[in-house]
Amino acid sequence: MIRTKKTFLVENSTEFKTKILNWGQQFETIVWLDSNQYKQQYSSFDCALAVEEFTAIKTDYLNAFNKLEEYQKTTKDYIFGYISYDVKNDTENLSSKNFDGLDFSDLYFFQPQKLIFIKGNTLEFHYLKMVDDEIEDDFEKIKKSTIQNSKKSKQELKIKLRIHKDEYNSKVQIMQHHIKRGDIYEANFCQEFFAEDAHINPLQVYTDLNKISEPPFATFLKVEHQYLLSASPERYIRKEGNKVISQPIKGTAKRLLSKIHDEKIANDLSRDIKERSENVMIVDLVRNDLSKSAKKGSVKVEELCKVYTFKQVHQLISTVVAEIDEETSPITILKDTFPMGSMTGAPKVSAMKIIEELEETKRGLYSGAVGYFTPQGDFDFNVVIRSILYNELKKYISFSVGSAITYKSIPEKEYEECLLKAKAMKYVLLNSK
Repeated sequence: MIRTKKTFLVENSTEFKTKILNWGQQFETIVWLDSNQYKQQYSSFDCALAVEEFTAIKTDYLNAFNKLEEYQKTTKDYIFGYISYDVKNDTENLSSKNFDGLDFSDLYFFQPQKLIFIKGNTLEFHYLKMVDDEIEDDFEKIKKSTIQNSKKSKQELKIKLRIHKDEYNSKVQIMQHHIKRGDIYEANFCQEFFAEDAHINPLQVYTDLNKISEPPFATFLKVEHQYLLSASPERYIRKEGNKVISQPIKGTAKRLLSKIHDEKIANDLSRDIKERSENVMIVDLVRNDLSKSAKKGSVKVEELCKVYTFKQVHQLISTVVAEIDEETSPITILKDTFPMGSMTGAPKVSAMKIIEELEETKRGLYSGAVGYFTPQGDFDFNVVIRSILYNELKKYISFSVGSAITYKSIPEKEYEECLLKAKAMKYVLLNSK
């Protein structure tokens, strides 16, 4: 599919970021990806806005990867969208029977009529031929776009927990019993916070959440009445040419106001035996997943347990890379590695079965992935964490958090880690104007 490309230079790309996202709100379908100019080795742009479906695929998990492969090969264009966690059921003998208050499709991708990239102070418009006569007009409209301050709803949100503390502790102990028996080594156990009969301004909530965290994989996604407002710090997987990169996160420590204390807690995290062992287990899992489609002997660990610092937390991140043959389908790579090991546990299938038994909520888009494919078959996907999900029709708001459970885990500390991860999302929901 041939696109018309036009570039414009702007003086203030930060201001234009806000204007572009605001202008995009008029469309029923939006994917906004923002790196927040976080310095990272692997990156193609600072921001991207994809809007207005030309073609799309929306499906449940049955044969989801095969359907996506057919769509991606047929389209041969930029496509943006998501793979929900429950697409795991397409590749393994698994199920998802827990409560779902959001009703997102299991998989959704669309070919945008209008696509805008921000790279430094350059705006790149990539429009399909049918709408390329609108580029200059859209650029002028974006320049004039203003932020509309919505009034805060008089309604006060009541955020509830799906699993309360005592029940959480007992479920962690059951998981540790599975570990003791040898069923698993580690599993990511998640819990949901939710609000019913609730109304929010999605753009304002996203803006406030992103401002608090400024992560490298922030996402605003809208598909009709369903929204993802994500401040994700984690990359699931990226393909550039014959190279594949995965960057699992395991290990979290809060930021401290004092520079000396903050540096100490980051240094302590880098040497924490429990946190490092959790990370290494997932690195082994990711290596194993990548080896299924990689060239023999090409899977390597570029970074192991490196501390990355964000506005709210320090994280232990590892970088695993691999080389693939040119003939290997990009969908095969996703199918072999999905879902991200940091959100499951090891061994992967056993962990996912136990997770399903103990969690109370269908994960859906949470701990799935949002991203895009290029016309050349390259791709980049985040992990959907630190995210608020909203069904405007059902007036249902949800955000989930989790932590890695090992034999040495102390339930009270794992619960505290969950509360730390939930803090920013809860704050913006209760305080966004």
